[in-house]
Amino acid sequence: MVADQRRLGWDERHGAGDFEGRGPNPTLVAAASDMIPCRALELAAGSGTNAVWLASRGWRTTAVDWSPVGLANGRAKAEAAGLKVDWLERNLFEWMPPARSFDLVVIVYLHLPPEERQPVYARAAAAVAPGGRMLIVGHDRLNATEGVSGPPDPARLFTAEEIGRELRSTDPELVIERAEVVRQVPPPGRGLIDALLVMRRGAAPDATLLKESPQ
Repeated sequence: MVADQRRLGWDERHGAGDFEGRGPNPTLVAAASDMIPCRALELAAGSGTNAVWLASRGWRTTAVDWSPVGLANGRAKAEAAGLKVDWLERNLFEWMPPARSFDLVVIVYLHLPPEERQPVYARAAAAVAPGGRMLIVGHDRLNATEGVSGPPDPARLFTAEEIGRELRSTDPELVIERAEVVRQVPPPGRGLIDALLVMRRGAAPDATLLKESPQ
């Protein structure tokens, strides 16, 4: 019942207007632009802005969300752009993506309480194919004190290193390629402060050093 109420809340939000209308997430764009496109999965895809961008880059994209209203918005965007995206209505608290099936698994701004986040992210990580990557963007913990917007509950914020450690504890085949703080507005301006995590399944250097990467 609680899950149904939360889903309906997202239906209402998507139905009120396209709050993703400013384009794809810039941290995602900067991180994924140089990747060779193949099979991509975006979880919690919302109104599909990021999924449509991935498709425009040549990725064979599957977009998953539990809001039929958001997915309908995404379909409309893809059709207007002449792009193909597979849209799936699924509850991420219950759905298991096919294991080892995607060359890129994307999660952008899925801010859940830690006890809910950990199993959802772990199932997403299991969908990364050998040699493939997982790319996570969320509001960094610094956003609560130095940034703007973001979820009001600070417990839902995280650092890239924290998520990397969590995922490696259950899936040691994943290695960290990037774990960064990304500021949407360079200091001394005040803007969103993101955590960017890129992990790869297979042989790659485990670069666990956290660094700041202004954009």
